[in-house]
Amino acid sequence: MYCQLSSVVFALAVIFRVSLAFYLPGLAPVNYCPDSIIQDDCPSVVKVYVNRLNSVDSVIPYEYSSFDLCLPESSDEKSPVENLGQVVFGERIRPSGYKLIFKKNETQKMLCTKKYELKEAEQKKKYDFLKRGIDLNYQHHWIVDNMPITWCYPTVNDGIFCSTGFPMGCKPGSKSKDACNYLGGGLTDTSYYPFNHVDIVIEYHPYTGDWGQQVPQQAGRLVRAKITPRSVEHDGEKLTDKLLEIPVSATSVTIKYSYSVTFQENTNVRWSSRWDHLLESMPHANIQWFSILNSVVIVFFLSGMIAMIMLRTLHKDIARYNQMDDSEDAQEEFGWKLVHGDVFRPPRYGMLLSLLLGSGVQMFFMTLITLVFACLGFLSPANRGSLMTCAMVLYVCLGTPAGYVSARIYKMFGGEKWKSNVLLSAFLCPGIVFGIFFLLNLVLWVMGSSAAIPFGTLVALLALWFCISVPLTFVGAYFGFKKQPIEHPVRTNQIPRQIPEQSFYIRPLPGIIMGGVLPFGCIFIQLFFILNSIWSHQMYYMFGFLFLVFIILIVTCSETTILLCYFHLCSENYHWWWRSFLTSGFTAVYFFMYSVHFYVTKLEIEGAVSTFLFFGYTSLMTFLFFILTGTIGFFACFWFVTKIYSVVKVD
Repeated sequence: MYCQLSSVVFALAVIFRVSLAFYLPGLAPVNYCPDSIIQDDCPSVVKVYVNRLNSVDSVIPYEYSSFDLCLPESSDEKSPVENLGQVVFGERIRPSGYKLIFKKNETQKMLCTKKYELKEAEQKKKYDFLKRGIDLNYQHHWIVDNMPITWCYPTVNDGIFCSTGFPMGCKPGSKSKDACNYLGGGLTDTSYYPFNHVDIVIEYHPYTGDWGQQVPQQAGRLVRAKITPRSVEHDGEKLTDKLLEIPVSATSVTIKYSYSVTFQENTNVRWSSRWDHLLESMPHANIQWFSILNSVVIVFFLSGMIAMIMLRTLHKDIARYNQMDDSEDAQEEFGWKLVHGDVFRPPRYGMLLSLLLGSGVQMFFMTLITLVFACLGFLSPANRGSLMTCAMVLYVCLGTPAGYVSARIYKMFGGEKWKSNVLLSAFLCPGIVFGIFFLLNLVLWVMGSSAAIPFGTLVALLALWFCISVPLTFVGAYFGFKKQPIEHPVRTNQIPRQIPEQSFYIRPLPGIIMGGVLPFGCIFIQLFFILNSIWSHQMYYMFGFLFLVFIILIVTCSETTILLCYFHLCSENYHWWWRSFLTSGFTAVYFFMYSVHFYVTKLEIEGAVSTFLFFGYTSLMTFLFFILTGTIGFFACFWFVTKIYSVVKVD
């Protein structure tokens, strides 16, 4: 007994010790030491990386070097390895010229000097691009120890606003109004004020080691990084109190870049919780929980009402039909039982419907698994690009369910062109997505944007598609066609039944339009935060609530489609295959309309190219969302129709 207890205690101790040393890839803490301590696992150099610059007023991001800013003196410094998600999202993390030594404060250290003789075409082109970046309020994004440097400044309501980016400069009357308000009054409307000096504050938590680990006494872990940009003139290598003002009519421009760095000890924040202050201070972090909870309650209430009505009504219908079968008037059928001989008649364009359903199943499982991983913390904002990488890898690896479902549905419809079905399953929907993506990438490439996917990455994406997704789709289709066709509970008549005149609200278009209202109503609040994260470059981290909203979306799409399908069958309309798909799929149309509303009311995007890119990416998201929601509604309706016709007696 004692030996067993000792073994258990020892095992728990080992597990606890291992858990302390376990970190997600790329997220392990780094211990820093002063330069007076030479130790391989305790570096003294705190590297500052720069990411691409973006703007809420333009969809086109650019690399740091595109604006002729200060680059590292040595070209030997390597950029960190970027994953697939970072490359697709346009992140371009590069080493900077800022040299920070742990616990070594620097004051007014010169970085570089840029001179522009505007009579020379090449230098004027560089300077004009720098001015354009200031006009459109392009934002720097710097990274220290895999942690974004934040810029915090007071707001109108006496609050503190913290952003992961800071502006390039200020030009009164342009999009950089927040930067101009930050500088104060007395600015000239015909001048530019570039931010050429930054004050960096690095906060660290002293680290003494865990479980007897030998760590130098002066070691520490970085927990916060803050920056204060300034526009100042230099007197030699010293700062002055005067703003660096560059008139629009200047013929020669000199910009001196400098920085100061201060290291501060912070014993209140540990390394494990260093992202908390950043997420809590992000805009819209304190979301309107009451209104969101209210929406969830309303959706559940409506879903419960629909379920109750359907169950009670169906129970009465089934009981009445079965009583009539035992009576003398059994031949007088009415309602949805009348169409039992046509309800499983194959629809038109069954090939296309089966292809969309296969891709929809692929999208469904990709979304579900990605959200599960995100809720578990594997796809946190600290692990850059992980969300997009996970989604793309899952989409590629889930080709087997897509091929299997497409083949099973097509075979159920009585289709005989199995070769066409297999090929289109592998190439139709992925081809549409890749075609739109390639066109948008071509526009970004012409504009010289950092978001343009390099040719090598495009080849890698094609390799993932052709070498992994396509074979897996073929495998799924093989097993799908090999199985026996799905058997229906009732037989299909040879001669189609004539459909009587339909009421207005039962007709296809009104029913489809009404069908997407309730599912959209349960997600539109969350859509605001998702769109704000994508187009306003805000950090999104509420994956737990997003998972809940996704479950509610599944429930509402299913119940709404089932309810409308029941009304159609009661009116003796048996064309439910496509209508079930389009009813819930119409939620994507409301999604597109809401995106247009967001574009008009929340964004101030300028330029035809940025507008084209916005609606191009929005159309791509709408198409994928249409397939996803349509598939959910179809299979819910298919289960419902199969269920109700399997419990009634049919001669």
